[in-house]
Amino acid sequence: MLASAGNVSVLAIESSCDETSASICLDGKILSNITATQKVHEQYGGVVPELASRAHMQNIVPVVDRALKQADFHLNNINAIAFTYAPGLIGSLLVGAQFAKSLALALEKPLIAVHHMQAHVLANLIEDPRPAFPFLCLTVSGGHTQIVLCESPYTMQVIGETIDDAAGEAFDKSAKMLGLPYPGGPLVDKYAQSGNPGRFHFPEPQIPGLNFSFSGVKTAILYFLQNAGKSYVYKEEFLASEEEKKAFIEQNLADICASIQHRIVTILLNKLKKAARETGIRDICLAGGVSANSGLRAAFLALGQKEGWNTCIPRFEYCTDNAAMIAITGYYKYLKNDFAELDVDISARTALI
Repeated sequence: MLASAGNVSVLAIESSCDETSASICLDGKILSNITATQKVHEQYGGVVPELASRAHMQNIVPVVDRALKQADFHLNNINAIAFTYAPGLIGSLLVGAQFAKSLALALEKPLIAVHHMQAHVLANLIEDPRPAFPFLCLTVSGGHTQIVLCESPYTMQVIGETIDDAAGEAFDKSAKMLGLPYPGGPLVDKYAQSGNPGRFHFPEPQIPGLNFSFSGVKTAILYFLQNAGKSYVYKEEFLASEEEKKAFIEQNLADICASIQHRIVTILLNKLKKAARETGIRDICLAGGVSANSGLRAAFLALGQKEGWNTCIPRFEYCTDNAAMIAITGYYKYLKNDFAELDVDISARTALI
């Protein structure tokens, strides 16, 4: 049974990795979406879990306060508290979960537990143009790569996923191999914009069905760089010195980045096209942090126009980890009276279905 859709307000908290975010949603409309990004990890070349959880503890109160003030909302007027319970870094999830549970207990408000990947998909419902149900969503992030068949805000099915590495990881690891600083994925995108995507040809994995694989592409990129562009496979006679490798990268950085990005994007979109044709669904969406990649967005829209799809991509601020996507998911869960108990567990790895 669905609750009344009038005057439903949700305070949402997202803390699954290294972004502390809070959002206020009223009747499905986002009134605020505040995110504090942690800069401390840049010197380590990746997210340090212990440092992430400490930063969440420092950020969560001021971030929630700013979200309430921007929305001109008082905490006592909130109908429910939503938070990310899975998947993510345990320490990071714990900070957000305990804060949300404490608020719900103190205010005597219902608690809503939200799956991070479900929220990425439903970010497409935040603003117009919204997809019609059923729709397909290519969800691409640093830890996940999935094709999700979404029949309603409450019913989703993963019909394709990576069997090894995620696309976002492939971007970040490629950037690291190129000597680019963390976070490297956006830098690959930046350099790719002035490069020739057809200059170097990385292999496309032949994985049956709708599943993805990126481990082989990462290996090909590794050997390509170690060989200073002479080969995509390991050959001892082609191994370059560090000086040769560095010079090759510096002289060809834009074209290398463009070629890497082109291959990752074509892997993603070839599977998405296959899924759309097999299911007959024409409302197709992007979601997840990697959907902020300009090359992927442009190629997705071009493919959608060619295939006659109704395409949707969330605004940039709703692609990366943010509380607005938790808020919109919490809103739909509220309408269904899908509430959690105070002893609900968090989880580092929990499947979407």
